[in-house]
Order: sequence, then structure tokens, then C-alpha cells
Amino acid sequence: MSEATNTLTVRIPLAVRRRGGARKVMAPAGVLAARARVDITLVKALARAFRWRRMLETGHYATVKELAAAEKINSSYVSRVLRLTLLAPDIVEAILDGRQPEGMTLPRLLDGVPARWTKQTDQLSTGRE
Repeated sequence: MSEATNTLTVRIPLAVRRRGGARKVMAPAGVLAARARVDITLVKALARAFRWRRMLETGHYATVKELAAAEKINSSYVSRVLRLTLLAPDIVEAILDGRQPEGMTLPRLLDGVPARWTKQTDQLSTGRE
């Protein structure tokens, strides 16, 4: 068998365009490119929430107020961020992968979400309250 018969050529029509001084590879019209835009603010808040929860669960701090004092931030903010640990696993995964819906921002999540995971997914994906 010759080498030519083992070769597979794939042609992908892409265009290189300038956007804001930088070159950007553009997918052809009609093809949806995967959107992976990780929201660093959300990821950091999730990491912080799970870290704080672990500190409370292991007894490093006895109360949210004690934890907030140690972190030198408002206890109300700590409580709201801690609620991020109650997000459905698929929502957490989407945030970490950068696949969260466009309107899913930290302020929106800190405003509160339903306790039931199915309701979270419905509300956060559709933007309904």
C-alpha cells in the first residue's frame, strides 16, 4: 500500500479577517463556531465559593461571619457567593467550559436562583425569573 492511499486531505474553508487590529479566523457562513468564552469572574467566584464551603465544613471557620472577617469582606457577600455551591452540576460545568448562556453573569447568579436543579437550568437558560 503506497503512502498516497493512506493520506486523508481535509479542506475547511476559513477566512482570516482583521478585528480590532488582531487577526481572527472566521468560520464560513452557515457554520456555527463553538463559543468558548470563559467568564473569569464567574470561575473565580465558583472557586472561591467551593473553597469557603470547604473551610466551613472542615471547621476551619465556625460561621460565615467569622469567615468573612478573616477574608476582610462583608458577610452578606460571602453568603451570596456560597450559594453558588448549590448550582446544578451541569451549570457549574458549563461555566467552567465557557458554555454558559449569554446572560449568565455573576450579579445575576448572586441575586439568587431556585434550589431545584431542574428549575435552575430552565430559569438560567431562558432568562426567565
